[in-house]
Amino acid sequence: MSLIKSISGIRGTIGGRTGDTLNPLDIVKFTSAYATLIRRQAKVGSNKIVVGRDARISGPMVKNVVCGTLMGMGFDVVDIGLATTPTTEIAVTMEGACGGIIITASHNPRMWNALKLLNEKGEFLNKEEGNEVLRIAEAEDFEYADVDHMGSYREDNTYDQKHIDLVLGLDLVDVEAIKKANFRVAFDSVNSVGGVILPKLLEQLGVKTVTGLFTEPTGDFQHNPEPLEKNLADIKALMQKGQHDIAFVVDPDVDRLALFCEDGTMYGEEYTLVTVADYILQHTPGNTVSNLSSTRALRDVTRKYGCEYNAAAVGEVNVVTKMKETGAVIGGEGNGGVIYPAAHYGRDALVGIALILTYLAKRQMTASQLRATYPPYFIAKNRIDLTPETDVDAILAKVKEMYANEEVNDIDGVKIDFPDKWVHLRKSNTEPIIRVYSEASTMEDADAIGKKIMDVVYSMVAPH
Repeated sequence: MSLIKSISGIRGTIGGRTGDTLNPLDIVKFTSAYATLIRRQAKVGSNKIVVGRDARISGPMVKNVVCGTLMGMGFDVVDIGLATTPTTEIAVTMEGACGGIIITASHNPRMWNALKLLNEKGEFLNKEEGNEVLRIAEAEDFEYADVDHMGSYREDNTYDQKHIDLVLGLDLVDVEAIKKANFRVAFDSVNSVGGVILPKLLEQLGVKTVTGLFTEPTGDFQHNPEPLEKNLADIKALMQKGQHDIAFVVDPDVDRLALFCEDGTMYGEEYTLVTVADYILQHTPGNTVSNLSSTRALRDVTRKYGCEYNAAAVGEVNVVTKMKETGAVIGGEGNGGVIYPAAHYGRDALVGIALILTYLAKRQMTASQLRATYPPYFIAKNRIDLTPETDVDAILAKVKEMYANEEVNDIDGVKIDFPDKWVHLRKSNTEPIIRVYSEASTMEDADAIGKKIMDVVYSMVAPH
């Protein structure tokens, strides 16, 4: 079964039977439920819903079903075409719309697609709202508009430029400094919407030498679209030739940003946010936020400037909530997700690119030299497979008790902070496993502390 319904939306593989996959009938049902929620709770007087999509092969089919359903529910659709996730988020507020739907399965392979759901602020629905959409869909508790109250449809292809203008207008983006630096930039946009918007962004930032890989937005991804080093052999080989200063890699919906240094080494996805925060805190001191599974380097950099770091539960909506609570000036996730409130409350690779190029230009350093200024940390990722009968919550409670003398955070699973390393245990919502993330100053130490805690868990579930 490849249909996953969660508070953040619905995703699945295309084709197959209803209820099992992402297909027209389930798309109609879910879109109708979302429209019902928006109708009940939107606080803006608008009747518009923005729809944007990445370049997936199934995108046109899904978009047509979504737009037709929204019109049938009485909403006026603003179709912004091929657009990044952050572009769609920005379009919601610029349009004064009451919501938005992004048609993207993020870093999932080509056979997947998904609907990501936004409120009138262009931010993801919270847990209660997401659960209500699931309830309405399950109960089929929706009502369509009559012929006199059906919604309208229009296309608007101006939002890429509006997004770029927003980025160029940020106080801490210095186009003149970037121009003067004469950067030679490479990028990999994995055959999706990054191939449309990134060349325009880089040109308007004053970068004259740009080499793009997989820029054609066909949706036929030429490699696994998750921006991890093991999937990025082509851009790595290009950078190893020594003819570029930095490379940017994005996922299909351009909300994650990974970097390669001038020598072909990977900068480390975890350090995208750390670098942006380092630059921003020098100019606008304030709080920072990342999720519990992100590198400790953000905390270290934040404290260096005498500011306060806070951790949030995993999930963009949780990070944004914590950022608003603490008035954070920068935040995001260790997977290369930069959330800069001066732009908007959403992960945005365009914002990240512009700020990093500005910072490199001002520091007059190579990417590898800048990377070397941060504390070296390594994250190991493991998993504990359990049986469906296992009481995962009881296990996590026991682990928390055992490590009560350490700094423990239980807002999302259990995270144990040791003086020089940490381990985070998280229950999966979809299968009987515990994800184990651990970080230390070497990969060996990170893996060792993760395995040590895993052994503790295995000793609890071993048959007596």
